[in-house]
Formats: sequence, C-alpha cells, structure tokens
Amino acid sequence: MFQYFYEATSQFCSFTPDEKQIIESHFTYRQVPRKFKLSEEGKIARELYFINKGLLRLFYTKDGSDITAYIFKEKLFASCYDSFLKQSPGIQTLETLEDSDLLVINYQDLNKLYERILKMNILARKVAEQRFINAQQILSSYILDSPEERYRKFEKQHGDLLLRVPHYIIASFLGITPVSLSRIRKRLLRE
Repeated sequence: MFQYFYEATSQFCSFTPDEKQIIESHFTYRQVPRKFKLSEEGKIARELYFINKGLLRLFYTKDGSDITAYIFKEKLFASCYDSFLKQSPGIQTLETLEDSDLLVINYQDLNKLYERILKMNILARKVAEQRFINAQQILSSYILDSPEERYRKFEKQHGDLLLRVPHYIIASFLGITPVSLSRIRKRLLRE
C-alpha cells in the first residue's frame, strides 16, 4: 500500500523501518469513486492525499463554470493546500476524475508526524518547493505562451493525461475553450 509513497519520497529522503511504521500508522487507505468531492469550495480542507491510483482535479468555480487549476496523478500529494494549511474555508474544490486509491492524513496527524520524524519536515519542504515551481511554470506559460504553445507543453509533459482526462477539462486547465483546443489539435495533426 505504501510502495508508491516511498518510491515518490525517496528522491527527497529515505525513512528507516521504524520511521516507516510511524508514518504508516498516521495514514489511512481510502478507495474513492470517480466524481467524488474530497474538498469543496467554502469548506475547510481537513485532509492531505497521496495518490496511489487515479486522478484528482483541483478547480475553481466562477460564474457557474469550473476552471481547472491542476490535475494530480499517481505518486503526487494533493489537497486544497491554501485551505489545508490555514485550516480555513477554501476557494477551491478537489474531486476525483477516476476511481482512486488514496493514502489520507488529516491536518493534526500530519503535524504530529512533523514533530516525531524530522525528515517529514524535509519532505514537506521539497513537496512545497515542487508545487511552487509548478505554479510558476503555469503562471509563466499563461503570460508568455500562446494557447498552442501551452498545449504543446502540456502534451510533452503530461501526454498520458490526454487519454485519461476529458478534453474540456484540459481546455479549462490551458485557459482556452474546448473549441479552441479542438482546432489546435486538428492543426497540429496536419503538420
């Protein structure tokens, strides 16, 4: 159950068998169906998720439309981080795009782990740094790249998601309409 967790975290730190036992005692395993809201806008995000299997979508709702902020896949941590870290109502929703197998930890248990295992602080910093880098790349792409360039980058970095995620969600993530995405894809196919 923790194989992917330790594979993903091994690039940042390695845990002893005793530390692994403590970590595993603080997480719970949860299977969640597709289209399940793990955290909702206006509510406090009380849990952090590690994805063993499945996809999660983080999105905002504006004027009745969903705007995708990020798509999390296997071996990633996911949450509505702003709400989770501040333990205050959030402005995002996190839902499953596929049936998902998750390792789940609540805010209090995560803080207990920080106190008991110092390496967890290193892991949290490294995950936060990666999230910051991803957010900067997304923001830079919105400012500097054309919609076609954003699509090409998405295809190169996350091509596997093109077969797993509905295209209207990908269009939303890229900041374009589904019609524009369809035109871009047709134009690139002709090249």
